Amino acid sequence: MAGADLVTQGVNVAHPDLQAEDVDQHAASPAIPRQRLVPARRSRAGVADSAVAWRPLRIAMIGQKGIPATYGGIERHVEEMASRLASYGHEVTVYCRRSYGETPADGYRGVRLRQTHTIASKHLDAIVHAATSTMAAMTARPDIVHYHGLGPALVAPLPRALSRARVVLTVHGLDNQRSKWGLAARAVLGSAHWFSGYVPHQRVAVSQGLAAHYSARFGRPTTYIPNGVNPARPARTRQIRERFGLTPGGYLLLVGRLVPEKAADLLIRAFRRTETPMRLAIVGGSSFTDDFVDRLRREAGADDRIVFTGFAYGDLLAELYAGAAGFVQPSRLEGLPLTLLEAAAYRLPVVASDIAPHVEVLKADAAGGRLFRDGDEDDLVRVLTSLLADLPGERAGAVALGERITSRYSWDTAARELEQLYLRLAPEPGRRSRARQAGAAD
Repeated sequence: MAGADLVTQGVNVAHPDLQAEDVDQHAASPAIPRQRLVPARRSRAGVADSAVAWRPLRIAMIGQKGIPATYGGIERHVEEMASRLASYGHEVTVYCRRSYGETPADGYRGVRLRQTHTIASKHLDAIVHAATSTMAAMTARPDIVHYHGLGPALVAPLPRALSRARVVLTVHGLDNQRSKWGLAARAVLGSAHWFSGYVPHQRVAVSQGLAAHYSARFGRPTTYIPNGVNPARPARTRQIRERFGLTPGGYLLLVGRLVPEKAADLLIRAFRRTETPMRLAIVGGSSFTDDFVDRLRREAGADDRIVFTGFAYGDLLAELYAGAAGFVQPSRLEGLPLTLLEAAAYRLPVVASDIAPHVEVLKADAAGGRLFRDGDEDDLVRVLTSLLADLPGERAGAVALGERITSRYSWDTAARELEQLYLRLAPEPGRRSRARQAGAAD
């Protein structure tokens, strides 16, 4: 059973990169270490970066719903990156929405947290929060304003034009292509796409495909810094049997927001055509998509093999990963899916649609990492049937895949690369007005 050894262990695993002796990870204001040179090292393109004089930076992160991350890939990305940057000695502020869980008043993992107002509706929530967060951030005079996602690019001209801050934007996916949006929203996000290409001082892409898209579409420098993945967490709870009727090794797993582009409906239809005693656990919930979630429940019908768990995180999510027999990622649109990396870290056999981000991770159809034709229900039935017919062979392949994924996708490496980008980009102390004038010419 994939991950069974993790279910039976009862130990806690600390984050590997948050052990700096001079940083208090629980304090709102992390200690600032002495100025140092960041050593030269190879970039992902194989070219050695020159050493950059280290100095503490003031960094604002905007566009995420908040941290601690409960659900959402952007939120997990921001938590992992911001906490590491704080541990290196930078002052990092993450702007949070009041609707996204509890925001610890004293910060989290060394990161300062600040709530700003928004309008909780499908079309206004993200952009209003980005605008109020930007105004709040500008009063703090940051060195870096870092936006996450396409939508916040609409307010990126404010710090670009009205402050000394350097503007960075991470592209996590082409949100203007998401099918949950109507024509008007797609038009607005199309404008955000244009802004994201031309307004920031620097763009970051989490996948090679996104980096290539921005280079081709806008002819602007775009840095490729992929997501990372943490080692598999031992499951410290035993909730899944009591709460959901799931047994370790007895179910396939899907994790993600229940939105159309994640294609949970395709998986449900294909799974119902598969003759197996295995169950299917669908982990996630609505993202202003209640009608779609209702449709998924109707698709599942009376098939009691299919269980909807709602959102899960922390120990419960770890237990769900650790006990699964396999993981399915049928998405039709992604950036670089964290859930796929996490499933590989748990050494789960995975099945994924053959869209470019999945192929970037899996490389090819092979034992432990199977691909099916995007949107093709019949092909998904075929691949699921093949997977379930030879689970031992698929698990052996999943071990090799997991080793490659955990060595290739590292939060520690990603955070150090982002720090290098910030240090090269940020105006030097005492030369900020000159740097701002130079930035206007970018």
